[in-house]
Amino acid sequence: MKLTEEIKKYIEKSVLCWLATSSNDNIPNVSPKEVFIHHGTSNIIIANIASPQTVQNIKQNKNVCISFIDVLIQKGFQIKGNAEIIGEIDPEFSQMEKALTTLTHDKFPFATITKIEIQQVKPIIAPKYLLYPETTEKEQIESAKKTYGL
Repeated sequence: MKLTEEIKKYIEKSVLCWLATSSNDNIPNVSPKEVFIHHGTSNIIIANIASPQTVQNIKQNKNVCISFIDVLIQKGFQIKGNAEIIGEIDPEFSQMEKALTTLTHDKFPFATITKIEIQQVKPIIAPKYLLYPETTEKEQIESAKKTYGL
C-alpha cells in the first residue's frame, strides 16, 4: 500500500506517534516515538533512540500498528504493517539515517531504525466530527486550544 499525500501531511504535522508491538507471547507494548518520517512510497521509518522492548518485540513479531494525529485538528491515521529492524550494517541504513538526523539535528544518537511497510490504513477522527457533522477544523482547533490552555 502506498503513502498518500494526506498521510504524508499528517506524519509531517505530528509531534509524536505511538508504535504498538507485541511479543511472541502476545504481550503488548505501546511506545511513543518522536523521530519518525515517511520514507519511499510505502514505508515509515522511526529512529530507535531508547526502545529496547520495541526492538525485541519486532524481532519476535513483525506485526505492528502506528498511530499519529494532529492534536489540534484531532485527525490522523492508524497504520498497520510489517516492521523490520535496520542496523548500521544494512545497506539502506545510511540513507535512512540521513533522513532521520534532519529531524534530530544529531542530538539523539541511534544505532537501529524501525522500518514499517504499510499494509493497512485507517483514518482517525475525533468523535465530535461524527456526532456533529457541521464541525469545522477551525472550530475543532479553537476548542482544542481552549482545552489544552494554548
